Amino acid sequence: MHKYIIKRIAMLIPVMLGVSFIVFTLMYMTPGDPAKIMLGESAPKEEVEKLREELGLNDPFLVQYGNYVKKAVFDQDIGRSYATKRPVANEIMSRFPATLKLASIGVLVAVSIGIPVGIISATKQYTIFDQVSMVLALVGVSMPNFWQGLMLILLFSVKLGWLPASGFTSLKHMVLPALTLGTGSAATITRMTRSSMLEVIRADYIRTARAKGQAESVVINTHALKNALIPIITVVGLQFGGLLGGAVLTESIYSIPGVGRLMVDSIKSRDFPIVQGGVLFIAITFSAINLLVDILYAFVDPRIKSQYK
Repeated sequence: MHKYIIKRIAMLIPVMLGVSFIVFTLMYMTPGDPAKIMLGESAPKEEVEKLREELGLNDPFLVQYGNYVKKAVFDQDIGRSYATKRPVANEIMSRFPATLKLASIGVLVAVSIGIPVGIISATKQYTIFDQVSMVLALVGVSMPNFWQGLMLILLFSVKLGWLPASGFTSLKHMVLPALTLGTGSAATITRMTRSSMLEVIRADYIRTARAKGQAESVVINTHALKNALIPIITVVGLQFGGLLGGAVLTESIYSIPGVGRLMVDSIKSRDFPIVQGGVLFIAITFSAINLLVDILYAFVDPRIKSQYK
């Protein structure tokens, strides 16, 4: 197990290099001069050139990228924000708790809805419940988050006045963002749970358990669900990682001070170090979640644990 974890961590190195190179290239090719943005459009040309020299913006592309990687590896420095002059790592970590809370609540909503509905749909295949839940799941997968968020604001905030339209300071503020993120993920989890359960409940050992007189709840929850968990865990892990990195629009709609909104504001102001650092941070977080999911497989299925050994 330890060798597997070390191997997976080592595989993060080329992934991070690839992500950093792509993002750095995109930021380099983006129109706009960061020095002129920092000093203002009316700044003297001499001051702009002096600042470009200080920031290393006059160096060739590969030199700039090499300096960026060198500082990140040896000095643990991924740059300073052009706008606030603070280290990028500090800016991101100050916003990350809000994003983590939003993603955690969203995936909790998704799991609470998706797994029970998927189990019932599988055990009651082709019934009205199954058909209605699959139609709703298809709608949930197809519905864009930004549109759903706006519709929820119009209904529950503007029309009914039940819930606040922005902020993230109380339980009331968390309801609409959690529903916006959670329902879309719940649709995906529902479909995967249903298909995985349908494969398992037709197996011979399930028929044997029923033939021995086991209660249906024991057959489904103990025998079937446990053996169907591997693909479900995979989807939940991917959804959680996607929520950490994909809550950009939701944070913008509900004015949540998270990493996603920070990156959107930084893109608008051409604050390239924040954008680069944010994408790298999301990539590392997503990879770490995938690693935790792989480790979790070993505790769910002993056969996978033996393969790690």
